[in-house]
Amino acid sequence: MATCVFIQIRCTPGTTYSVAEEIALREIHSELYSTSGDYDLLMKLYIPKEADVGKYINENLLDITGIERSLTTMTFKVF
Repeated sequence: MATCVFIQIRCTPGTTYSVAEEIALREIHSELYSTSGDYDLLMKLYIPKEADVGKYINENLLDITGIERSLTTMTFKVF
């Protein structure tokens, strides 16, 4: 079973649309939203079971030009 994480992304001013477009082109997200507040984008991502979470995010997302900062929230099965 894949690991579900939510990633908030802060973009360099003026790059939110290009960052969102690059994420969409990579087809790694489940859902992607524009948000207001401290972060510009909210992404729901399923990480393959066998993958290391941090490494997967670094290699598949954080190399996108325009990403200034991110905040990852891990999810866990409650019941």
